[in-house]
Amino acid sequence: MPIGEHLRSWRQRRRMSQLDLACEADVSTRHVSFLETGRARPSRDMVLHLAERLEVPLRERNVLLVAAGFAPVFAERPLDDPALVAAREVIDLVLAAHEPYPAIAVDRHWALVAANGAARLLTDGIAPELLEPPVNVLRVALHPDGMAPRTVNFAEWRSDLLARLRRQVEITADPQLAALHEELCRYPAPPRSGPHPAPNPAAVAVPLRLKSDLGVLSLLSTITVFGTPIDITLSELAIETFLPADRETAEALRHIAAAA
Repeated sequence: MPIGEHLRSWRQRRRMSQLDLACEADVSTRHVSFLETGRARPSRDMVLHLAERLEVPLRERNVLLVAAGFAPVFAERPLDDPALVAAREVIDLVLAAHEPYPAIAVDRHWALVAANGAARLLTDGIAPELLEPPVNVLRVALHPDGMAPRTVNFAEWRSDLLARLRRQVEITADPQLAALHEELCRYPAPPRSGPHPAPNPAAVAVPLRLKSDLGVLSLLSTITVFGTPIDITLSELAIETFLPADRETAEALRHIAAAA
């Protein structure tokens, strides 16, 4: 695919007009149009500049560079590569520092990379085959033999996770993520034990409400990514941390950690 078509495709995925992109990149709308139609050829720096404004993932920035006739510039190393030892230590440090609350690290396909000790409470009662590596955390969350039966607000939580994944598919067009989304949509929802609660207008996020031996735990999740990474592997890693949404959950998690 020519570089112009790549740029137009990414602009449309980001739901930006040519004028929007021109303003973001501080170039003329005419120049953006010429690049997209092939009437002008971008320099290497312009490819990277536009990719930055379009928030193109590093993996795809290499694709744009090759399409424009330049060599790729972003390396992709396995996480156990010696060059990434410091990054792996940072991940482990963040996960450990989040105790006694659960925290996990995942790759771009939602495969589990690492987890802290408190994350074990998320996997209680899950079918062993779902925990065979590579563990996909979305599959664990929504599978009927996974966390689904323990999730009190499963319909709400399922809808939020699927919407997040669907948006990721729209942006990246990743076939593996698209296949995962199709698979997860086929999973049945467990029968409800009561009426679906009305949305809370004062809520700031959708909590995960999970059954446990100490009652229902209410958890809010946040996603952290590496800032300005220059390695593809690091750019595609995300750390998801869970925080107690109420005092009862905080006390229960501290009790679980003390008992362990």
